[in-house]
Amino acid sequence: MRIVFAPMEGVADHLMRDQMTRLSDVDWCVTEFMRVTDTLLPPRHFYRVMPELKNGSKTPAGVPVRAQLLGSDPVCMAENAARVAELGSPAVDLNFGCPAKIVNRHRGGAVLLDEPDVLYDIVSTVRRAVPAATPVTAKMRLGVKDTALTLDCAAALESAGVSELVVHARTKVDGYKPPAHWEWIARIADHIHIPVIANGEIWSADDYVRCKQVSGLADVMIGRGLLSRPDLAWQIRRRMGGQTSDRSSVYWPDLIPVFEDYFRQICAKVEPKHAAGRFKQWVGYLRKGYPEANAFFMDIRTLSKPADIFQYMSRQRLETSEVALSE
Repeated sequence: MRIVFAPMEGVADHLMRDQMTRLSDVDWCVTEFMRVTDTLLPPRHFYRVMPELKNGSKTPAGVPVRAQLLGSDPVCMAENAARVAELGSPAVDLNFGCPAKIVNRHRGGAVLLDEPDVLYDIVSTVRRAVPAATPVTAKMRLGVKDTALTLDCAAALESAGVSELVVHARTKVDGYKPPAHWEWIARIADHIHIPVIANGEIWSADDYVRCKQVSGLADVMIGRGLLSRPDLAWQIRRRMGGQTSDRSSVYWPDLIPVFEDYFRQICAKVEPKHAAGRFKQWVGYLRKGYPEANAFFMDIRTLSKPADIFQYMSRQRLETSEVALSE
């Protein structure tokens, strides 16, 4: 059983990967996609999106990170894949799953699932450019509007040289609306001969068990579920009897000092006017996993100055410490 922290554009940057791999028990992470158009990106671009390259391609907690590329030009994708592999990424992941309209309009992400031959050209060109020891992996959805070409796309990716495939069990037009069609992951896994990783609508250990039963797969990629409950990977491993750590839960009081550290890093990275929004985004996800997060979110909702948010979190830390002492 392998559990992977999913790439999420605008959410799972290196700061979130740092926090999540401290709080969770995941096997590896994938970066936000790096958009490839018609140029060879300079090394500084890769270091900006994936600063873990300077740390052996691992987060500070020691969890491996893989670079993800998105684009439709086979030659440019190959050149950039070769460069990020040279910089130290342990694998190169190709994004054929992003449903964002602005990305799809520029022939990137899930829209390419209407063209299995283009998928083949991209992957085979990348595979030839990347050292043989560096895996080329991919993530796909079930299709653009329907599943008519699902199996063709999976077969094209395999025959072109993908060594592992993540399947987000929804089409592009499905977006992130439930349900995830895990039965299609089972069909894909039966159709090809490379490892397949299931993705979509895993919010709890119960969801994992159902996904495993329907898809027939033990390996999963989780994004929003881990953001809402950072200990989800531990919960799953404990449920399946495969935990790799004595730790199994992250309680709400545990998160308060994490918030302070995370927000401090955000403030050092982005302009003050944007810092609050990035922090609130995570707290918004946490409302699905922690009852306490709703009141916390409502309290900080109108705060925009970093100093005010730090002051609020300081009070929260003191209050949770006092409650713990009284118990």
